[in-house]
Amino acid sequence: MRDFTKDHQWLSINTATVKKQWSLDKIIDECAKRNIRVISPWRDQVAAVGIDKIAKQLKSHSIQLSGYCRGGFYPASDSKGIQAAHDDNRLAIDEAKKLNAPCLVLVVGSLPGALQGRAQYKDVELARSQVFDGIAKALEYAVQVGMPLAIEPLHPMQAAERACINTTEHALDICDALDPQRTGHLGIALDVYHTWWDPKLKQQIQRAGKDRLLAFHVCDWLTPTRDLLNDRGMMGDGIIEIQKIRGWVEAAGYDQFSEVEIFSDLNWWNKPGEEVLDTCIARHLSSV
Repeated sequence: MRDFTKDHQWLSINTATVKKQWSLDKIIDECAKRNIRVISPWRDQVAAVGIDKIAKQLKSHSIQLSGYCRGGFYPASDSKGIQAAHDDNRLAIDEAKKLNAPCLVLVVGSLPGALQGRAQYKDVELARSQVFDGIAKALEYAVQVGMPLAIEPLHPMQAAERACINTTEHALDICDALDPQRTGHLGIALDVYHTWWDPKLKQQIQRAGKDRLLAFHVCDWLTPTRDLLNDRGMMGDGIIEIQKIRGWVEAAGYDQFSEVEIFSDLNWWNKPGEEVLDTCIARHLSSV
């Protein structure tokens, strides 16, 4: 396992971690000041500043991406909605390509309308079928332009609203069905917040191997959790065995960045952005 205690060259910042404090252009500048050379931005943050400006700024600071957030949200209640999802994912792939991302992370969606509190249907099997078809269609275009897709399984608590793929095993089943030759075009983004609890996690990480492990996200699970979406902890403040999981991931062949992704309405989003980034660096050295 790599030694992270000497420096933070393998640290990536998912820009949601300081999205309440700064715009994306400011986040990039502040990362550059701290010699954080890798980020993973969100599409809305890019759009707010402008993709051409962000691409130029990344190049001027020699900052690369560990991923691009996000594609997905495939299910819909009618053909018009499904086509809109296909079109949006094609656009997301193009954006990821323009920013030289190594992968587009997919939060696949689930019951359409549930995120707004008005589920348009309750058939989760239908949602999973639409997700499978959506990934298949996106993959056709992604292969053409050379943009790997990374399915992110989400914790079952988010199965209705955000993702009906909730285990690493399920995500890898889809990878095997759509990319049986393991071409590197389809894999997973493994987030410890969503997967730490899974009794099959080690086995499925081994199954994934280097070809399927496209991104690795870290934070911590606080107890008690006060908000199931927006109360993620800083690494070392909760109960996830982050270093053990990283050991499994690296033993399977992963040799890229550990991406800090923290949603924290009650804590870290209320602190100065400088403090948050400095703490990310310190905890990357000590707890990742």
